[in-house]
Amino acid sequence: MSLELKPRESCAYDCISLGEIMLRLDPGEGRVKNARHFNVWEGGGEYNVTRALRRCFDLRTATVTSFADNEIGRLAEDFILQGGVDTRFIKWVPYDGVGRTVRNGLNFTERGYGLRAALGVSDRGNSAASQLKRGDIDWEEIFGSHGVRWLHTGGIFAALSATTPGVIEDAVKTAKKHGTIVSYDLNYRSSLWKSIGGKEKAIEVNRRLAPYIDVMIGNEEDFTAALGFEVEGMDENISSIQIDGYKNMIAYATEQFPNFKVIATTLRTVKTATVNDWGAICWHNGEFHEAAHRENLEILDRVGGGDSFASGLIYGFLTYNDAAQAVEYGAAHGALAMTTPGDTSMASLKEVEHLVQGGSARVKR
Repeated sequence: MSLELKPRESCAYDCISLGEIMLRLDPGEGRVKNARHFNVWEGGGEYNVTRALRRCFDLRTATVTSFADNEIGRLAEDFILQGGVDTRFIKWVPYDGVGRTVRNGLNFTERGYGLRAALGVSDRGNSAASQLKRGDIDWEEIFGSHGVRWLHTGGIFAALSATTPGVIEDAVKTAKKHGTIVSYDLNYRSSLWKSIGGKEKAIEVNRRLAPYIDVMIGNEEDFTAALGFEVEGMDENISSIQIDGYKNMIAYATEQFPNFKVIATTLRTVKTATVNDWGAICWHNGEFHEAAHRENLEILDRVGGGDSFASGLIYGFLTYNDAAQAVEYGAAHGALAMTTPGDTSMASLKEVEHLVQGGSARVKR
C-alpha cells in the first residue's frame, strides 16, 4: 500500500520545512581555532531537505523559520533565495541592535580528515527561530489555503527551546488535518538537549510528537536516545551486515507508534572521517528495502549527508510512491552530497539517477 499523497495539482508546494537556518562558517581545509578566513553559506537540518528538493530535484518548496531583521538575517535570506526556496513564510523579528533579545544563529564547522573527526561549534542562543512559539505561524493558511503535499521537520528544531515543540505540534496537527504527509528526522544532538533536561526531556518531547508522524527517519542512537527505545542487537556503528538490531527496533517502533508508515535510516560504518561505508534501509508496509551498499566511500564533507538522504527519500516517494525506489534515491543523493563542501547539496538529478542505475565515477566528456 502506497502513501496517500495529495495530488500535485491541488497544492502550491510539494514540500515545506520547519526549522532553524544558520550561517555556516567553514575554514576549508583548516581548523576553526586557527582560521583567518571562512567560507560562508546557509544550512539547517530541516531546511537542507527542502533546498535539495528544489535545487537537485526541481520540486516546489518553501521554508518556515524566523530571522532577526539585520544584515546577517538578510544574508541568510539571500542564500535561501539563491537556492530557489520560497521565503514568504519567514517571520522577521525587529533587531535590538546588540542581540540581547534576538539574534541569528551561526555554526562554525570544520570537515575533519582521516583520523580527525568533523567538528561543529554552534553559536545560536537567543536566535529568532528558537523563540518561535504557538500562534506565530498561520498553519491554516499554509496547509489549508496554499496546500502542501509533504511537511518535513525534526528533532533539532524541537530541542532549541521550551516553545519550539509547541510550534511543531501545531504544524503537524494542521498538516494531518489537511492530508499532508509528515516526516520527522529525530537527529538527536546531546549538546542541544543537555541544558534543558537531557535525554529525559528529549524522550518526553519526541514521544509527544511521534503520534503525528508518517515517515520517521533516524539511526540507532536517535531511536534509543530520543524515543527511549531499548532494543537488543543495536550497535552504534551499523553496517549493511549488522542490521538485525535495526530491524528489531523497527518492529518495536511500529508496535509503539502504529501511525509510522515509513521508517528509514542511513547505514554508515565510519572507518575514518574521509572514508565510510555507506548505505540505507527503509521499512514500509511490512517490508524492508535496502539500498545498494557502497564500501569505502570517499567523503569531502559529511555534514548534511543525512539530510540529503532524507531529501532523496522524499523525492522517491513524491515522484514514484515506491519505497524501494525512494531508499535508492536517498542513499545515492546522500553519497553525492558528501563529495562537495557545505551543508547543502550540489548534486544534480542526472547525477543521482546515474548512481541509482549503477553508474560509475568514470570521467564524463
